[in-house]
Amino acid sequence: MDTIANMLISMKNGSAVSKEKVVVPFSNVKYAIAQCLEKSGFIAGASKKTEKKNVPVLEIDLAYTDGVAKIHDVKRLSKPSRRVYMGMRDLRPVKNGHGIVVLSTPKGILSDKDARKEQVGGEALFMMW
Repeated sequence: MDTIANMLISMKNGSAVSKEKVVVPFSNVKYAIAQCLEKSGFIAGASKKTEKKNVPVLEIDLAYTDGVAKIHDVKRLSKPSRRVYMGMRDLRPVKNGHGIVVLSTPKGILSDKDARKEQVGGEALFMMW
């Protein structure tokens, strides 16, 4: 089961029906991805909460501009069955600069713009626009 894909699709579906928040099971990788998306402006915020029976969850606040969702679509690039790696020179703008590619690099989870700035490549997790 691909937990990152489940998080992305729940954010996409939540944005499509104008939900304010989405709750997914917590992991450090998901939290790092949420911080990267918050820095890029696709979500309003993310925080770790504890539900009943001390189960940690990640609560993601979705972002909207004039009632229109910031997240339109998501495409998972690297899957558990097929890993996709991109070098710094392979990173191109997504949807004419309106989208991002999120990478898992040696310097952490970074967007494509930050990875170009840091001059690193890595595993391309997904595209979002």
